[in-house]
Amino acid sequence: MEGEEDQVTKERVVEARARNISHNVRCTECGSQSIEDSQADIAILLRKLIRDEIKSGKSDKEIYTKLEDDFGETVLYAPKFDMQTAALWLSPLLVAGAAGGMWAYKKHRQRTNVHIMALHLVRGIPLTPKEKETMLEVLTPPPGGVSSSSWWRRWLQQ
Repeated sequence: MEGEEDQVTKERVVEARARNISHNVRCTECGSQSIEDSQADIAILLRKLIRDEIKSGKSDKEIYTKLEDDFGETVLYAPKFDMQTAALWLSPLLVAGAAGGMWAYKKHRQRTNVHIMALHLVRGIPLTPKEKETMLEVLTPPPGGVSSSSWWRRWLQQ
């Protein structure tokens, strides 16, 4: 009786592991489904192969490695991080860095334009309405007498 319970428990563990692995493996025929959801012949064979590998005592990592070696890296849903996929994984950081750099450059150019506008005033060249607005914004002190560029001073004083 107890042997039957152990056998049932082992089968449940094998089945749970096999389903978990199958959900993370892409069907090579369908391409958009996991082998757990696909009814293609290759998916059925791969599910059987996974169960056989589990029963032979292999770990999940060993099974993933075998599938990747046999069918290529595209059989797994999550690509590993290496030199070939580094651009894929790091592209969000690169885009955010480029956007931040462009924003900082724009802010820098806006401040240097104030110096150019001051030179135009000294030389007697009239300012455009946008330049006048920018100059007033820069030259008018903020309320309370604290400059906006010294936010860190206010923070240190607290």
